[in-house]
Order: sequence, then C-alpha cells, then structure tokens
Amino acid sequence: MPRYKLTIEYDGTGLVGWQRQAKGQSVQALLERAVTLYCGKEITVHGAGRTDAGVHALGMTAHLDLPRADAPEKIRGALNHHMRPARVSVLSAELMPDAFDARRSAKSRLYRYRILNRRGPPMLDKERVWHVAPPLDDAAMADGARLLLGKHDFSTFRDSLCQAKTPVKTLDRLDVVREGDEIRVTAQARSFLHHQVRNMVGTLKLVGLHQWRPSRVAEALAQRDRRAGGPMAPAHGLYLVAVIY
Repeated sequence: MPRYKLTIEYDGTGLVGWQRQAKGQSVQALLERAVTLYCGKEITVHGAGRTDAGVHALGMTAHLDLPRADAPEKIRGALNHHMRPARVSVLSAELMPDAFDARRSAKSRLYRYRILNRRGPPMLDKERVWHVAPPLDDAAMADGARLLLGKHDFSTFRDSLCQAKTPVKTLDRLDVVREGDEIRVTAQARSFLHHQVRNMVGTLKLVGLHQWRPSRVAEALAQRDRRAGGPMAPAHGLYLVAVIY
C-alpha cells in the first residue's frame, strides 16, 4: 500500500481539534471521511501531532496508506472536494517511503501565536488573534522569552492532563516580534507539552503588562509548578505553522 504525506491547512474555529472525538467535528474525522469517499475504504489518517479545539494550522502534516497508487494532484483534489464546505484544505500530497511517519519522523514543530494589541477589537481576524487592549511592552516580553530557551523541566507550563512521559523539553526558539498592532510569538521545538505554548504566551503577557518583571519568568520555570505560571492564552490565537523533517 503506497504511503502519502499530506500537508494541511485549517481554520480551527468550531472544530474540536485535530484528533477524532466522540462528540464534535475534528480535522482527522473530516479527512478520514473524505478518504473513504475517495477510495471506498476506511483508512486512518495519522497526524504529526494534536492541536486543541480552536487552534489553527498553516502546515499540519499527516500520513496515510492508500489501497492503490494515484497521482498526488488527484488525491489532493479529491480530498478537498469531499471535505467541502469544511474549512480544511489539503495543500499537497506526496508519495513517501514506507518508513515515513508524520509524527515520529518529525525533527521539530513550529508554532506562532498572534496577539492583536490595540484598543479596537478585531473584526476581520475575530477568532484568529488574541485581542489584548492595554499596551504591551514587547521588548520586555522578548527578554522574558529568552529565559525559557534551552533544555528545561517545563512543568510550570504543562497542563495537568498532559500525557507526555517527561516534562523535560528543549525549546530551540521563542521569539517575540511586533509588527504594527500585532505581536507574534514564535516557538520551535522537537515536541511540546500539552498547552505549553499557550501557557508560555499567557505568562509573557504578564511581563508585557509590567505585572511581572522578565526575570520572574525564570523564577516561575524553576518552581516546576503550574501554579507558579501565568494564565493560559486562548486557543484561537495559536497556529501550527510547519512540521520540519
């Protein structure tokens, strides 16, 4: 059975996330239904990771094994046709070696969090950015973010329901950049704990409001206790940008 890699874009608004759930519509379920309509068989689509309800993706990847070989362009077109009108799009399909695994073969994952920092609420980007009205000091946020880089026990930023075997992760990148009214927090690592990015962003917001000094981020990290961290940022500002292989 030939193996294909899919690159997928989706608007997470109204979805329960990537993973198939007992209730609610998921990206995985939408794709698997489209695959069944395309080839007549029930086939599991394996994602590179999970995204929570409301989280968006610019470049989620997945793999699946089809009962027959077909042109990648035909597969992409068929799956997009069968998923309409859902806000999920297969950007590309690629034939891959049998050893390729969307999750296990990944070298790193890149996420971006968007904060709209202005008084007026968003209209065009509603449910796609976190609206924070008070002014944020993005330079202070960047100072706090640098203290999280490297290999650490990230228990302070870990959800209580996280199923990872260890809270130790290596954060390769955590940038804070302002472009006009928008502040973008970009995080990259081989893997993340459940809610880690959103919890880090919520903590950095406190730094941006001058409620925390930047050094307090390192102090919170050292406590290895979720209660020491800041609040969790909402899901709708988070995007999975790319999975790197």
